[in-house]
Amino acid sequence: MSDSHHEIPITPEALEQLSEELDARMPDLLDEVRDLLAAEWPDYARYLDEHRPEVAEVGVLFVHRMLDLAEHGPRTDDGAGEAVTAPTQLVFEQVGRQQLQDGADLSDLLGAYQVGARAAWHHVAETALKLDLGPEVLAILAEAVFAFVDEFSAASAHGYVLEQSASSAARERHREELSEMLLSGRSDTIAIRLAADRAGWQLPAEVAVVLVDPADARSCGVVEHFGSQCLPIRRDDAVGAIVPNPGLAGRSIRLVAALRDCSAVIGDSLSLDLLPAGMRVARIALRLRKAGVLTGTPVMVADEIDTIIANRDEWLLESLRAQVLRPLQELTDGKRDRLVETLKSWLWNMGDRHAMADELHIHPQTVRYRMDRLHDVFGDTLDSPRERARMYLALTWTSGNGVNQG
Repeated sequence: MSDSHHEIPITPEALEQLSEELDARMPDLLDEVRDLLAAEWPDYARYLDEHRPEVAEVGVLFVHRMLDLAEHGPRTDDGAGEAVTAPTQLVFEQVGRQQLQDGADLSDLLGAYQVGARAAWHHVAETALKLDLGPEVLAILAEAVFAFVDEFSAASAHGYVLEQSASSAARERHREELSEMLLSGRSDTIAIRLAADRAGWQLPAEVAVVLVDPADARSCGVVEHFGSQCLPIRRDDAVGAIVPNPGLAGRSIRLVAALRDCSAVIGDSLSLDLLPAGMRVARIALRLRKAGVLTGTPVMVADEIDTIIANRDEWLLESLRAQVLRPLQELTDGKRDRLVETLKSWLWNMGDRHAMADELHIHPQTVRYRMDRLHDVFGDTLDSPRERARMYLALTWTSGNGVNQG
């Protein structure tokens, strides 16, 4: 706004006359605005009819704010800004908030403001001419009207953004609450449905748990961008998402592609009631991946069930391993390691000594010698199907064993 109005001051008498005339014109102004809105924005026109007293109060704010702008010019941010923010800005911030709550576009509201501003200017100009205030005053008033339009448009846009941020935060909180309810397994169907409605999430027929290592920033970033169709999992030891209908329309393929080269685990498809169990399995799989037992990028739980079963309790597996290897404990470390390596290869290759020789990079005669030594140590144990099964479980699904881990 220029400084020209300081050279041509508006007298208090002129301002008082304008205020009285515009207050008297307010009913006609509101009728004109309603009629103009009816064609393109009928909802706003209907709102104006249904909330006439409230809109009239806003009209009074408009008149007095416009006259304040005409007399003093726009406020700066050096301390006078409080006069701008209260109460006018707060009123129009709330209008912007309500716009979002009603699901309407901000652009529609700002367009309606322009319609109202044009109608208001028509009445302001007509009143100024009627009072014979002169072209200089008319120019000042025109500048004040459009400055005010900019001011309350900005206030409403600010309110819209504030409400958008608050709504987004509330929606995310509801999504996290629903995720925890589903993973806990302690909520009934009605409670879950109500929580899903609050979160705006349609309950799917099947879900899958995806977990990533919380220490891996890249993997965490990938799951954070899965989108609103997935529910977030945010815990100290696990970050991930609940993915709805993972087998639908190639979603599983896209999921694997998105998590390629990530420290991630993709759980099997399960019904909602089995989700807590799926979470427990996924957590075990994530632990085994971090330990190096599982090496997929990502790990597919469905393909690793046997390894997960064998390794789900580290203490039990170590106890079994100690039992089956007890006959070797009197040997030196070097001899024991070679015989354990040979025993694992024998179990994995089902006794095929040529395959064992290739895998161990030794001569078949050396394989024969080592197997004779194992029979000396274990005796008839190697001929027992049950004992071979125990050895297989203890030795072939462990980390760093040098053979395929299933």
